[in-house]
Parts: sequence; structure tokens; C-alpha cells
Amino acid sequence: MSLGQHLLELRKRLFRAAAGIVIGGVIGWMLSEGVWDALRQPIYAIIEAQNRNAQINYPDITSAFDLRLKIAFYVGLVVSSPIWLYQIFAFLMPGLTRGEKKYVYGFVLTAVPLFIAGCAAGWYVLPQIVGLMTSFAPPEDAAFINAQNYLDFTLKLMVAIGIAFVLPVFVVLLNFAGVISAQSIIKSWRVAVLVIILFTAIATPAADVISMFMLAVPMIVLYFSAYGIAVLHDRRADRRALALERELAR
Repeated sequence: MSLGQHLLELRKRLFRAAAGIVIGGVIGWMLSEGVWDALRQPIYAIIEAQNRNAQINYPDITSAFDLRLKIAFYVGLVVSSPIWLYQIFAFLMPGLTRGEKKYVYGFVLTAVPLFIAGCAAGWYVLPQIVGLMTSFAPPEDAAFINAQNYLDFTLKLMVAIGIAFVLPVFVVLLNFAGVISAQSIIKSWRVAVLVIILFTAIATPAADVISMFMLAVPMIVLYFSAYGIAVLHDRRADRRALALERELAR
């Protein structure tokens, strides 16, 4: 494909992905009230566990509406993940051989559950993180939490971890496309582990080491799983290349 064809293909994929997110956003708007009630549960847990006054504040008249819109967008991002993940893989499909294109659907079917599992992992550690961060305030003081800031913190945490869980699938896809080899993946394992630990340390702030390792361990396992799949693919590709060389030599 020429550069112009690549740009047209990219525009088409981006439009379809955006349309999927918009449709998911409509569904997210209908679910936004229930999602916000669920996201506020850690605050209620703080009130009971720490016996303190904790409130969520809306600083201006449009805050509640803006908050509902933001929840709708993030829910739409999760709901439409099969669509935009497929568009990403479909854009990269020209780099694969005809026989390998069948794996794209396998990648999508793998990436979507991993993305949802990452969001669920962020949801699981959210109460511990919120409880830990608010515990630094003196117990006799009230915790007045800005609604927008709290929503940004919770949703970005879950979506960021969800995307991080999908990254090993992209590593495998790059291997299938011939961009990186299994050997280069394993050579960088120390750097990858360090980056994963730093990422989880940022995603789980303060000194919550347990939550950090709860997120880091599955991400490290996924990284080495991607390496294992890349090894099998490289061996298969080497056998095909050797067979082709023998066929041409005859």
C-alpha cells in the first residue's frame, strides 16, 4: 500500500472506532447513574471504617452534568472495546501474511477479555487505594472530595490498567508481523519488568505495596506468556523458511 492508501485506511479505521465509542457512550449515559453509585462506594466505606465525615462535592452548577458525560465516555470506551480493538488490529493486518491474518480474530478475542480483566483489577484495588490515601488526613478532619477529581482518579486508574493488560497482545502481534523477534522480547525482560513495576507503583500511589504487586504479577505473567507465544511462532516461521529454501534448491 502507498502512503496515501495507508492514510485512507487509517481514516476509515479511526472513523469506525469513533462511531463505536459514540454508540457505547449512549449506552454509558443510560448506565452512568448506576456506575457513579458504584464508584462512590469506597467513600461510604471510609465513613464506616474510619468513622469520619467524608463528602463528595460538586464545586459549580455544571459539575454534575460534566461528570455524567465523562462517565458515559469511559463506559462507552469499555463497552465498545471489541470494536476499536478490532480496528487497531485490522489496520495492522496488511503486515501479516494471508495465513496469519486468521489470528487477528484470536487476538481480538484475547485482547477484549484482558482489557476487561484489567479494568476489573483496577476496580478491585480501588477501595484499598482510596482508603489508604484518605487515611493520611487527621481523623478529626472532614474529607471534602471534589467529584471531578475523584472520578478522574478512579476511571483513569481502571482504564490505564485495562490498556496495560492488553499490551502483551500487541507484542505478540508485532512478532507475527515480523517487527520484533522472540529473542528481542526476552532480552528486554529486565527493562519490561522494571517498567511494569514503575507503572503499577504510579497507578497505585503511596505505599500500598500489596495492591502494586497484585497488579504487577499478572502483567509480568502476561509479558512472559507473550514471549512464549512468540517463541512458538518464530520456530514455526523458521521451519517454513527452511522448507522453502530446500524446495527452491531442488
